[in-house]
Amino acid sequence: LVSLNFCSLLFVSCSPFSCLLTMVKIFKAGKLVLVLQGRFAGHKALVLQSNETGSKDRPFPHSLVVGIARYPRKVHRRMNRKKVANRSRIQPFLKMYNHSHLLPTRYNIDLQKDIKGKVSVAEKSSKQLGLKIVKKVLQERYVEGKDKFFFKKLRF
Repeated sequence: LVSLNFCSLLFVSCSPFSCLLTMVKIFKAGKLVLVLQGRFAGHKALVLQSNETGSKDRPFPHSLVVGIARYPRKVHRRMNRKKVANRSRIQPFLKMYNHSHLLPTRYNIDLQKDIKGKVSVAEKSSKQLGLKIVKKVLQERYVEGKDKFFFKKLRF
């Protein structure tokens, strides 16, 4: 007879007295997520900072997320430069989300080096400044043709 306990099935280290399960961090910085609840439900977003345990003012796991509120529109060859520039604009959003309102995907985008330490939502003025920085960075990435999946509207 082979005796198996619950912990050995989960491939977790066990002692005879306690079985400690370690949580895996899913919402790391740079993870592409889908917003499930609220105004931006169905929009793609990117995790900038993550807090797994919660804080005093937010006693639940949450993340600072930047996403695209208004996606760029289709561009045709016969359009003039002004129209192409207008249709290529991106309007981002910057928000704190509960992890239960986010769906992680398999994609990762590395924006940390461009935005790290420049974005916060503590005050309205700092949030507006952060939105300008994020918009500039996302606009550059879109024009360069990087991360095409992120800049296309989710169709479902």
